[in-house]
Amino acid sequence: MDAARLNRIQWRCRRGMLENDLVLTRFLAAHGPRMTEEEIAMLDRLLDLPDNELWDLIARRAEPQDAAVAPMLARLRAA
Repeated sequence: MDAARLNRIQWRCRRGMLENDLVLTRFLAAHGPRMTEEEIAMLDRLLDLPDNELWDLIARRAEPQDAAVAPMLARLRAA
């Protein structure tokens, strides 16, 4: 992933909820530069969710309605 795209994703990962912010920041620090286009698309779809919904998914309080994001969600949960 090029630096400009990584910066855009990092900016989108800055959330109003600290828990989301911490998980997303750590995930990007560990995996960001090596993410594939498919992974970026999945993460973008998750980032479109409101903070509370995203946290419920990451914290395993809910399962995604969109099965296409399940692989990325599994990676975020493991981070």
